[in-house]
Amino acid sequence: MVAGGLCLCGLFRLLCSLLIPALFLSGLLCVCLLVLLGGLRLWVQQRKKQEGKRPLLVAFFHPYCNAGGGGERVLWCAIRTLQKKYRNVTCVVYTGDREATGEEIVEGAFRRFNIKLTHPVKFVFLEKRYLVEASLYPHFTLLGQSLGSVFLGWEALLKCVPDVYIDSMGYAFTLPLFKYLGGCRTGCYVHYPTISTEMLSVVRNQDTRFNNAAFITKNPLFSKFKLVYYYFFAFLYGLVGSCSDVVMVNSSWTLNHILSLWRAGAYTSVVYPPCDVQTFLDIPLEEEKSTTECSIVSISQFRPEKDHPLQIRAFAKLLKEKRLGQQPALKLILIGGCRNQQDEERVNNLKLLCEELGVSNEVMFRINIPFEELKSHLAKATIGLHTMWNEHFGIGVVECMAAGTVILAHNSGGPKLDIVVPYEGHVTGFLAESEDSYAEMMAHILSLSPEKRLEIRENARRSVHRFSDQHFQETFLLSVEPLFK
Repeated sequence: MVAGGLCLCGLFRLLCSLLIPALFLSGLLCVCLLVLLGGLRLWVQQRKKQEGKRPLLVAFFHPYCNAGGGGERVLWCAIRTLQKKYRNVTCVVYTGDREATGEEIVEGAFRRFNIKLTHPVKFVFLEKRYLVEASLYPHFTLLGQSLGSVFLGWEALLKCVPDVYIDSMGYAFTLPLFKYLGGCRTGCYVHYPTISTEMLSVVRNQDTRFNNAAFITKNPLFSKFKLVYYYFFAFLYGLVGSCSDVVMVNSSWTLNHILSLWRAGAYTSVVYPPCDVQTFLDIPLEEEKSTTECSIVSISQFRPEKDHPLQIRAFAKLLKEKRLGQQPALKLILIGGCRNQQDEERVNNLKLLCEELGVSNEVMFRINIPFEELKSHLAKATIGLHTMWNEHFGIGVVECMAAGTVILAHNSGGPKLDIVVPYEGHVTGFLAESEDSYAEMMAHILSLSPEKRLEIRENARRSVHRFSDQHFQETFLLSVEPLFK
């Protein structure tokens, strides 16, 4: 007994002898870190003061500002809105598009989106954009890109210290950098949460998805490790997100996830992205005249999450079970952009799937087509098709509705919560989830009388005005107002 007591006492003294120095060392490191961060903040602020008197600088962090997607439309509409409202503001864009000049980028925005800026924009060109490329991180991609964005953000901060900083592309890990080291008022526009509760549930339930490989779902140990990694990342994501003074999200779906992860309800609001609805509303809305062919049109980039195989399989099932031998003939037209060789390979695989299902003659691929051709296809289409699970918003869905197609979208995300919803009590479109339900719903839409389809198309058109440029300007200005007080 005595020997056992002495042994325990010795063990306790050993632990104390190790713990006390460890605590001291940890405290010393924390103090050194705080001193370092304080020194960096003073140094950054001193650089800002050396610039002398200047207009209010509002900087947007958008490393891919010369791309032509919906996120870029939000960026240029936001800049145009601020330029109209605040005369004393100079807008800055942090970008990695070094292959183009500032004038070429602005001209590209006008050519793609018909957005003309009233004042010049200052571009800060970044050299380390490769740090946020997904290809650089084959494993732990979320964490790798997020940490890479911190280094890219540091480069941006060293080149220009703004008064107001807005992350417009989803790099939330840059927010504490500009808030605490740059001394900036911070805001962000979230198109899609970097991690969501659905992503956690997919890993927890061991479901195979494009972002959850089969070799992980089949191994319980790998699944548990990935789940721990996701929870850790979600915790970090919540911490950095809470550093934003103003949070704007693009849909109710995104809002629900950001509220659960960032817990920033007091300063979070939904600001629907500006869709160029007027361009599509110019398409005459008439009763269908063609009795020889009906077309079903899909608009989306050829990316894995868009789930084009589901569209093709559902269409093949429709031809086999619902429309066999019936007239008019059906065509599925897949319209989208290919960004790189991976996208092109994806299209080739889709064509092979069409051959396998025997629908090659009925499916048409239109890649990187001019805008006028896109409008032409939509003007003739009967159904607009969308199949992405948990689409954060769905600009393509809005465009199809504005153009006058009967929309059939996925029963999740933005389309379910914000877009394909009753308008003044009237139906604006339809939703589906599985291969069978898509085929059945397409058959149902085609079975409706032209008069009934016209009624649904008119309802949908009236409903899309809430996604216009004008509505975006009003809600955006209301949301960012605290940053200018």
